[in-house]
Amino acid sequence: MNRSLPVCPDIDTLEQEARELLRALHAGDVTALAELAEFHPSPSVASELTLDDAKLLLARSYQAPSWARVVTACELVDAIWRDDLDTVRRLVTDDPSLLHENAIIRPDSHWGRPLTYAANVGRDGIIRMLHARGATDLLSALDRAVLQGNIGTARMLHDMLGCPTPPDDALGGAAYTLSSSGTALMLEFGARVVDEQGRSLAPVDVVLETDSRNPSAKHSILEMYAQHGCELPDTPMMALHRGRIDLLEEQLGADRDLLRRTFSYAEIFPPSLGCRLDEFPRTSLDGATLLHACVEFDELDIARWLLVKGMPVDAPTATDADGFGGHTALFSAVVCYANFWGNYRGSASESPMAKLLLEHGANPNARASMREQLLDGNPYSPTGFREHRDITPLAWGERFHNAIVVNKSAMVQISEAGGRNQ
Repeated sequence: MNRSLPVCPDIDTLEQEARELLRALHAGDVTALAELAEFHPSPSVASELTLDDAKLLLARSYQAPSWARVVTACELVDAIWRDDLDTVRRLVTDDPSLLHENAIIRPDSHWGRPLTYAANVGRDGIIRMLHARGATDLLSALDRAVLQGNIGTARMLHDMLGCPTPPDDALGGAAYTLSSSGTALMLEFGARVVDEQGRSLAPVDVVLETDSRNPSAKHSILEMYAQHGCELPDTPMMALHRGRIDLLEEQLGADRDLLRRTFSYAEIFPPSLGCRLDEFPRTSLDGATLLHACVEFDELDIARWLLVKGMPVDAPTATDADGFGGHTALFSAVVCYANFWGNYRGSASESPMAKLLLEHGANPNARASMREQLLDGNPYSPTGFREHRDITPLAWGERFHNAIVVNKSAMVQISEAGGRNQ
């Protein structure tokens, strides 16, 4: 099975991995021996293998022809991040083929060849040097610069390309990362949100479904789409996606039951906008209230407004035919995708959403029956279900298998408010 180098590979880490692999081979580890048979060009008796053999095996499992190529990839990427133009120049001068190979080797890497990789991190001088030496991946570099919000770099690349009109899918990258500056730039360059027949080209589905969380940027992007001719549905959930409390005020005036309503998955992610109802194998939002949706999408201001307007803080989700559901927003504060990036970056420090809910009287020992979809790998794929009957928010967080979407700070706050795990 092929390995994949990370976006920023570290040679010291990889050398340690090679040493561990050699120890596993000498110990007769079944997995290591299978890799030996698959990746080593001339496998021999495991006990006689050297560290160089382990490095070659490891390199080939990382889809590189040799350990030296792995070392070069690490050096190249490190130099790009440090904006070390001289080192990058030396590497591509010594081996011009690097210009046309993915910087981190693996063919499925979106970070691309060295020029495109440099665009991801805004290294303009390196980009110009690589282009002068024959790198041709300007278009993919422009896409990545926009996706990463490197606006000055994107402008330079657009000029280098001869200022072309963006293709119809040009807004997709900025939609995925919720880059409002990238969206504005593409619109400035002439990207369309509707075609000649008035059909939407705006990737509203990407904006709604992305795993990124940046409410103000999301609001800005949807408003830009609307200003350029994209028709967005006049629904409570779309008002929430847009951050439009004024529209929610109007809808609340017309429907006093709005604060107790539950919404289907299709109402939250409308198929009419291209949303795919099978793309979210996480804690289900099907049957959620507006307050649950605020927690999932990190809409703290709207959550605060809803509670001031009289939203029941312990309003439950809908319950399915098997009795699963009925959980309060506090469960969602503990387990939801809004927690992913803080945990991933190691920057999660507190949970203002849990604090808000508890301040408004949320029951720290509310109970619900939850069905958890088990996931494997990244990108995640469903592998089955696990059922939890009559559990509390704390128990939900402790038992949930995918810790990267669990908010430990929320659990501490709930525990301090008297929450129990059984």
